[in-house]
Amino acid sequence: MSQPKALLFDVFGTVVDWRGSVIRQLEDFGAKQGRTADWAAFADAWRGLYQPSMEEVRSGRRPWTILDVLHRESLDSLLAEQGFTGLSEETVADLNKAWHRLDPWPDSVAGLTRLKSRHIVSSLSNGNIALLVEMAKFGGLPWDVVLCAETARAYKPLPDAYLTSAEQLGLAPGDCMMCAAHNDDLAAAQALGLQTAFICRPTEHGPVQSKDLAPTGDWTHAVGSMTELADALGC
Repeated sequence: MSQPKALLFDVFGTVVDWRGSVIRQLEDFGAKQGRTADWAAFADAWRGLYQPSMEEVRSGRRPWTILDVLHRESLDSLLAEQGFTGLSEETVADLNKAWHRLDPWPDSVAGLTRLKSRHIVSSLSNGNIALLVEMAKFGGLPWDVVLCAETARAYKPLPDAYLTSAEQLGLAPGDCMMCAAHNDDLAAAQALGLQTAFICRPTEHGPVQSKDLAPTGDWTHAVGSMTELADALGC
């Protein structure tokens, strides 16, 4: 198979440590509010509402809605369940932007920088443009371009999320490689003709992670870090 011209990266969990970053910011929020809670459980619950909220859009039951809005609705629900009342709009809006301030995994920036030397490197995330741009500025992620569900107006794993992104780069699907820590994301991309790279992130969901601990498909590459992917692609 020929070398890919573009590498399209899942972001949450693959490039950035969403869980550790959100827990850290929830702890800071709690300290400012003088409240204690199981912030790890709160972060997991917030993430747990991610797929169901997007499925409402994927299914057509709800018009196109960006992830920032879906995250905010989930946050409002969780805060109400936890008994947080009287919070200012500024406070809640800033907490919702926790997803804009996610720390890269230690190998991500160095790996992306190496990969960028020979390939187009782009996000292909279910996040929206503003979220991903602010995250890139926060974490120093060296994207050539930010592609995402908003640019395709389709949430992964819908085919348009992958095919529209390739088309927007002026490339055939086979000239693109989907890079992700999630086997189901790679399976959807592979079915459409994209090359694939599994990047193992065994602590994405914390110490009891039970899924995506190893590649489960015949992916083009399977590696343990972004820098290892750069090695595999000769960068």
